[in-house]
Amino acid sequence: MSIFNLKDLLDEGVSGRGVLVRSDLNVPLEDGTITDAGRITASVPTLKALVDAGAKVVVTAHLGRPKDGPDPQLSLAPVAAALGEQLGRHVQLAGDVVGTDALARAEGLTDGDILLLENIRFDPRETSKNDSERLALAKQLAELVWPGGAFVSDGFGVVHRKQASVYDVATLLPHYAGTLVADEISVLEQLTSSTERPYAVVLGGSKVSDKLGVIESLATKADSIVIGGGMCFTFLAAQGYSVGASLLEEEMIETCRRLLDTYHDVLRLPVDIVVTEKFDADSPPQTVAADEIPDGLMGLDIGPGSIKRFATLLSNARTIFWNGPMGVFEFPAYAAGTEGVAEAIVAATAKGAFSVVGGGDSAAAVRTLGISEGSFSHISTGGGASLEYLEGKTLPGIEVLGREQPSGGKS
Repeated sequence: MSIFNLKDLLDEGVSGRGVLVRSDLNVPLEDGTITDAGRITASVPTLKALVDAGAKVVVTAHLGRPKDGPDPQLSLAPVAAALGEQLGRHVQLAGDVVGTDALARAEGLTDGDILLLENIRFDPRETSKNDSERLALAKQLAELVWPGGAFVSDGFGVVHRKQASVYDVATLLPHYAGTLVADEISVLEQLTSSTERPYAVVLGGSKVSDKLGVIESLATKADSIVIGGGMCFTFLAAQGYSVGASLLEEEMIETCRRLLDTYHDVLRLPVDIVVTEKFDADSPPQTVAADEIPDGLMGLDIGPGSIKRFATLLSNARTIFWNGPMGVFEFPAYAAGTEGVAEAIVAATAKGAFSVVGGGDSAAAVRTLGISEGSFSHISTGGGASLEYLEGKTLPGIEVLGREQPSGGKS
């Protein structure tokens, strides 16, 4: 797909122009403190390029899923402070989304200034299923950078959502892909069209239902698909094994059985499991064979035999896509599977493999375990978006960037 990107906008000239940027600043918070600033860091290159070029930058982003309008616990105030630190300049925070404070601050911007609007999801029109409601919000967002404004889509983690600040605003303003989004598209196109073989896919996380589409899509393209995490227990149950008290999607057992029958030469399951009595960081672990999980015990990680098996398989791969941890990596006693697989991918990358970490919990695990992000070819900022792209789905926030430019921002 041919789309306009940030370089095209910078070549046109942005000094003195208003530019609305949709970033993904949805970072985890604990008691108001950011615990992983990865998405903020990933958003900096596009924003820095714009402010350095003299644009009047208005940033819109979300945090969490507020239920009933504004929620002080989900304010972007800590994000504004962290973003300012990384940019090395003051980042204003509007007291509302598109209200009087946002409008006044946007009108007062000078060249090179940056304004962060309050959590876009505080306005329920952002996620409305009603096209006219979303469009009304999009028009108010566009007005913040009129006349002569432009829109830059740089929040890859939300491009699979048909939302006002992601999709509708791009129908009103000249639109461009930011550095982050353009890089993500390039990487994912490489995974779907020009993969060097052997091609290995590593899938973890809790639910088969979340990964079903990507399994079915990649099973015909990959040489092997490694299954770990909580989702492996539904596959083990499909083989007739008892999984004790482990996480299980009973309604997906028949689907897993069909997948195993159809793609038996591609799917790879754990051979041993680390189990325990309860879901607790201090609950003592023990390793059992994958087909001998005792009643009452739950699996929280893949075992050492599985790590060795998967690492051997990954060592020969030339292309690797990883999405989802192998176990409860937040608990040190159950992090070995995720760490072992990550290290195997790092080793393969060092030998020349092209490796992509598919965002979400996988990216968080890399940072939590202290593994250098530079050890992988690419770490995505959007787990759900990358999965849907690989499934072959149309992503609204990407599709709209390929449309003819509207004239709305040039008047």
